[in-house]
Order: sequence, then structure tokens, then C-alpha cells
Amino acid sequence: MNYEEWEATVSDTFTNDALWKMSVYRFALFVGELGWYDVTKIQQDSRLYKVSNQLYGSLGSISANISEGYSRGSNKERAHFYEYALGSARESRDWYYKSRHVLGEKVFDHRVNLLTQVIRLLLTMIPQQ
Repeated sequence: MNYEEWEATVSDTFTNDALWKMSVYRFALFVGELGWYDVTKIQQDSRLYKVSNQLYGSLGSISANISEGYSRGSNKERAHFYEYALGSARESRDWYYKSRHVLGEKVFDHRVNLLTQVIRLLLTMIPQQ
């Protein structure tokens, strides 16, 4: 599934929310969706069961923290949650690295590049807050 195909399936409940205008949120939600399929594959290797749980948790945390930060009233509070999202994005990238042998190079490269894009956007946003 590519980004455009996925975006066409997202409910109006999400796309009509002002939060949807933030590309970093959309990319984070997308990589979380991809993570569902990746984790399902990773869990087939019993050596990586704990890795798969950690990966899925950290992926979900990225968009969740962006959405929580977006909803905060002060810039300082927003920055705080965006920093949590940044940490989760970096953590996710690390877990993907540990799973690369199971996922294959193409999937690994795609996910790492997407997460790196999220990281770069967050690194731009945090100082602005």
C-alpha cells in the first residue's frame, strides 16, 4: 500500500479535523498503519516477539503524541508532546533496524525513510514552539 492509496481510505472523522492539515501527523498515522502489517510478519519469528511489541507501541505513540500536543493550549506544552513523538519516531527507527532481516531491505528502507521524514519535520516544529 502506498501513501495515496492509504489516504483515500481514511475516514472523514480524521480528514475533517484541523489536525489532518499537519503533514507530520498524516505521515505518522500512515507509518503506524504500515506497522500493523510489519509487526504481523515480525511476530512469526519467535526471536523477535518482544521487538514486534516494542515496535508497534512506539509507532502508535508517534501520532498519538502529535495529536495530544496539537491539542494543548501553550507552546511549551505542545513542544513537550512533540518531543515525545520525536523520541518515539527514533525508537521506532531503531526497532525497524533490529527487524530488517525479517522484513527485507525494501520494506526496511521505506519505513526508515518515512520515519526520518517524520523526525525532520518534528525537529523543525519543536523549536518553533
